[in-house]
Amino acid sequence: MSAAFICAALGIAPTVRHSDYVGSWLEVMREDNRAIFRAAGQASKAADYILAYGEDQNGRQAA
Repeated sequence: MSAAFICAALGIAPTVRHSDYVGSWLEVMREDNRAIFRAAGQASKAADYILAYGEDQNGRQAA
């Protein structure tokens, strides 16, 4: 999920779709319907952390 957030922030179009990955999430969500929300929150924090290294001091992505 972090990769998806980072790609979106950087304007990179995703090209890979992994059915096994989606299938594993379906299994997790059958057991815990809140898991996706916790994972998304953590992925968002991770993406923000990673993207912060590419920002200049004005908050813009460095070239």
